[in-house]
Amino acid sequence: MMLHTCFLLLAVGTVTCDVYLHNPRGSNNRLNERSANRKNGNRVFDSQNNNRGGYNVGDLTDKAAQSDESKQYQMKYFQSGSTSGKTHLTLEWTNQHGCGGNENSDPHKQNCNIVFQYMCQKTGKANGDKDRIRDGTLPNTQNYQAISNSKETATSQTNRKASSVVTEKVLQETFDWYDKCYVRERNKGLFTADQKLKKNRLGYSSAIYTRQNPNGNRRGYECPEERDYHPYWHPTPWKDIAVLAENKTMCSHYQDKSFNVQPYHECVEYFSTNVRKPYSRWNNETNCKKNGGVWTEFYNFLEKAPKYTGQQSCEGASTANIKYKWALPHDSTDGKTKQCLVMLDKPECHEAPWSRSNHLGNGRMGEANNYTWQLPYFPSGNTYNCVVRVRYNISTDDYDPYHTNATHNKNIVKGVRSPVQQNPYVEIGAGHSPLRLAINTAQFGRTFQDRSHVFVLRPRPSDINDATIYNLNVRGKRGNIVQVYPAVEYDFFPTNLKMKENDLVHIQWTGSNSHNNGAPAGDGQAGDAGEGTPGTDRNNMVQIQDMSENYPVPFEQSGMWNAEIKWIYHNDKSMSAKDLAVNMATSGYYKCAACGGADSAEQRTKVNNLLNNAPASYEGAVLKFKKGKYLYACTRNNNFTNRSQKGTITVQ
Repeated sequence: MMLHTCFLLLAVGTVTCDVYLHNPRGSNNRLNERSANRKNGNRVFDSQNNNRGGYNVGDLTDKAAQSDESKQYQMKYFQSGSTSGKTHLTLEWTNQHGCGGNENSDPHKQNCNIVFQYMCQKTGKANGDKDRIRDGTLPNTQNYQAISNSKETATSQTNRKASSVVTEKVLQETFDWYDKCYVRERNKGLFTADQKLKKNRLGYSSAIYTRQNPNGNRRGYECPEERDYHPYWHPTPWKDIAVLAENKTMCSHYQDKSFNVQPYHECVEYFSTNVRKPYSRWNNETNCKKNGGVWTEFYNFLEKAPKYTGQQSCEGASTANIKYKWALPHDSTDGKTKQCLVMLDKPECHEAPWSRSNHLGNGRMGEANNYTWQLPYFPSGNTYNCVVRVRYNISTDDYDPYHTNATHNKNIVKGVRSPVQQNPYVEIGAGHSPLRLAINTAQFGRTFQDRSHVFVLRPRPSDINDATIYNLNVRGKRGNIVQVYPAVEYDFFPTNLKMKENDLVHIQWTGSNSHNNGAPAGDGQAGDAGEGTPGTDRNNMVQIQDMSENYPVPFEQSGMWNAEIKWIYHNDKSMSAKDLAVNMATSGYYKCAACGGADSAEQRTKVNNLLNNAPASYEGAVLKFKKGKYLYACTRNNNFTNRSQKGTITVQ
């Protein structure tokens, strides 16, 4: 039997909502719903969050994309440069049940950690490709036709996949990933308390069954066992960004065991045609070899480097900043052929920031908790479609999370009593009047999750390769604080950006045309209070003189837009300060004030004064500001007594 201690996922009670990603915008399984509630909580992943959370996928224009995927907008971030130039993207989230603190001087009501991960896929896959990462245009969960015979052929497996995957539906993990999870035996060394885990169609309990998911419910093509435990003990498609740990003494464990730097094994088997099976039942070396499989070591990677075709040329290309390795990638189709891989760094790790229990709000410093991700550099120069996820794991001290395993599971025959039991009764010294505790052992040790929509990581133009780039975005959606909860209202983010004189800022935002927050609204309030056309997100940027004022500065008195344009979405970097000011103030509706052409303020149909005909998303510009402090606001959403949408950029 494989024994494996549970390092993360220990929680309390029957809570119903918990972690929400605000930048980049977390979907919470939403697509483009006009309702406050999401339509399908099983769309792509198991969030265990409230149905009301999340943000719609972005729209490219002033109209809802609906069934046209090309009219969706994916946020586009520049990768870090090849030398000293780093790109910073600040991730912001709220978690309900608290986090941070330490046992000795600042004890909290629970233990927790937070894990950030991402997956990427090189752009260029055809729309009809079954494995293409996409947001999709239908809110339904992908289909899955399960294997029914362990002797199936390669053709049968291919047909199951072809008949299951719908190209109009969202896809992050692939069909083959879930197929692997469905077939592979679960780790029987894990603590499952008194939960009764079911079996698959092949007659045994596999990795789709966990203590948190004993019935094997499916959400997209996510593997429940991989979702519930970190670091996972088999290869996964996810790359670790950071672990915000329960205490800093755990950091060496999370970093050393990360699949970024630690290769992991899985059993490789083949069909009779010598084609590799995408799955194997066997989860350990002994059973793998005993049943004719090959216990094989696989590596994670940033990307592949196919121009290097041998170990010497591959590993000889390594530099101080880039490590190449000749190894077997985790997505190997034959389980044999090594390739040149660009290796990953170990994840960053430090103690989790403090947040208050039972409160989806700010940390101790008065701002929502956040983590700044240094975006990767891809040496190939390729563009990638990516997704980021946050996993929020909470536990109590009712049992030892590091040393409680399968030997502590309820077993009446052996006389073993689980350290926690379902809704137990406790005596309080009042005779036959016990009190019942609200304990669900499937949740006593629990993981919550949110994921972004698809975004793009693209290479930098050569003339900004060495500069530091900060991303300045907009969080929130239409509605007042009650209507949007547990999402948030509009604000610029980072709200107060500080940078050095030669640093650059990429200003960009996205929004939806279907954030109506209508019925059903679940346990909250429906409605989309705000300016302009109902359901529409709009943003812009104008300079203001003082944070306590709400009128913008006339262009003639402004100095913010004398910035140097290093890159702009329409490629005309020679535009004037006035042109830039008009472009930002109209969310790109006008390319310029007086530069000629159909998109200029001179010739284009007049922009609506509430930006109703402006696009919901703005690809933006990369700017180099002069020294000083710049204050700015959004004219449509900054509504005194209702909400403030203002920000500052300080160049030191």
